[in-house]
Amino acid sequence: MNRKILVIGSSNTDMTVQASRLPRPGETVLGGVFTMGAGGKGANQAVAAKRLGGDAAFICKVGRDIFGDNSIRQYEAEGLDTSLVLRSEKPSGVALISVDKDAENCIVVASGANADLSAADIDNCSDAIHGAGILLMQLEIPVPSVLRAAETAHEAGVMTVLNPAPALELPAEIFRYISLFIPNETELSMYSGMPVTDERSAAVAARTMMEKGEERLIVTMGSKGALIVDADGCIGIPAFKVNAVDTTAAGDTFCGALCVALSEGKGVVEAARFASAASALAVKKVGAQNSIPSREEVESFLDNQ
Repeated sequence: MNRKILVIGSSNTDMTVQASRLPRPGETVLGGVFTMGAGGKGANQAVAAKRLGGDAAFICKVGRDIFGDNSIRQYEAEGLDTSLVLRSEKPSGVALISVDKDAENCIVVASGANADLSAADIDNCSDAIHGAGILLMQLEIPVPSVLRAAETAHEAGVMTVLNPAPALELPAEIFRYISLFIPNETELSMYSGMPVTDERSAAVAARTMMEKGEERLIVTMGSKGALIVDADGCIGIPAFKVNAVDTTAAGDTFCGALCVALSEGKGVVEAARFASAASALAVKKVGAQNSIPSREEVESFLDNQ
């Protein structure tokens, strides 16, 4: 298998405040601790793929501002190829994140340059898509761009992975181009039109998605683990028990780690267990990209289970 992982998605600067609880509408909560770091679901997944040992590249769009400059330096420091990072006249994307004492969070994103990543930009990067083994995407960039990339990858025989976050309305034809769909419970409920509260209801909802053209789904369910659903049946992957501090990048770490394991030829069950371990380590630290573990940390964690 071609081991190259190409991530197309968002690049943000995360501004995070930790507080005892999340504020109610119109309320100010004092006593928070502020941190700022690199984020964006696309960037998180690209950094996760690279840090966990993958041959990863990243296509995104940033502004011609200090946030964009800092993001590019960050990707270079991680060893990512920045030749596919595009520039926009719009400001770079930012995310405002609040995290409470139970590691629950709420996030507001100003998309900025991310919203400027067009289908034409995707066409200009078609050579990179054709040269990939796995294409990984999310939904913090325009849906028409995601659709164009998915169609291009599908036609080239590239494995196409979509993490549908944040949940947005998608054109019906996109599901024919997706090899692996990775929603959480809330996202799966939206796309299937069915309530998802546990493993059983997730399996039923996932089967509904397969009728739309999906080949395989992995439903991430937080502390309840993950569920693999495909033509062969359903397999539950238990979550690792850890003391969670911040869940901000847990899903992104899972997606990046999963693609690394798949690119190395691991089966989907083994890959999902590797991804579950990586995401478990990520929730033990505050922040997005700074919480993503190294390959050595994940392997050591698994060795001690």
